[in-house]
Amino acid sequence: MAIDNWPRLWYNAATMKYVIGLTGNIGSGKSTVLAMLAQLGARIVDADDLVHQVMDRGTPVWQAVVDTFGEAVLDEGGCIDRKKLGSVVFDDPQALKRLEEIVHPAVDESFLELVRNAEEPIMAVEAVKLIESGVHHVLSSLWLVTCPEEERLRRLVEGRGADPQDVQERLKAQMPEEEQARWADVVIDNSGTLEQTWEQVKAEWERIQERLCQQP
Repeated sequence: MAIDNWPRLWYNAATMKYVIGLTGNIGSGKSTVLAMLAQLGARIVDADDLVHQVMDRGTPVWQAVVDTFGEAVLDEGGCIDRKKLGSVVFDDPQALKRLEEIVHPAVDESFLELVRNAEEPIMAVEAVKLIESGVHHVLSSLWLVTCPEEERLRRLVEGRGADPQDVQERLKAQMPEEEQARWADVVIDNSGTLEQTWEQVKAEWERIQERLCQQP
């Protein structure tokens, strides 16, 4: 069943799981909040890991990508080189659309399988484009991690050694936080201290636990 056909419920009765989607622009602190959710007991899913898995050499997705874009996107070992593939699709909207049509259904199926099989009642999945892809419509709750652009830029440049110009271009290409906030069920302000962020995450976690306890 494709994720587009998975009905959005605050608590998914079909899977008996509460699924948090965690999004936010680069440098906002998604990984920090994700680690806090893991500490509280959530099952963590990294969407990028799922993409890697479905694109592994020999998978149906791997074959479809090679058939569509040619062997030039492979590395010496025959695996998909995501940088080479990116150089082919990211400046070509139609090519990017074809790639997404190949990859996204397989990622959806992998994600739903993880949800079904997870022992933990609460799960959290991190991805930059949960809203743009439409996945937010089928999550139990969409969390947006926010931080002022100046602070995000500082963290990426000073903390990760990123190129300032490259970061600025990536920030401009992403959906503004104000627009993302329109879709979010929960907004986590990560502009302060770790303790302040922790208190917000813990408070939301406790609200979820209360609601789960009320379920028959």
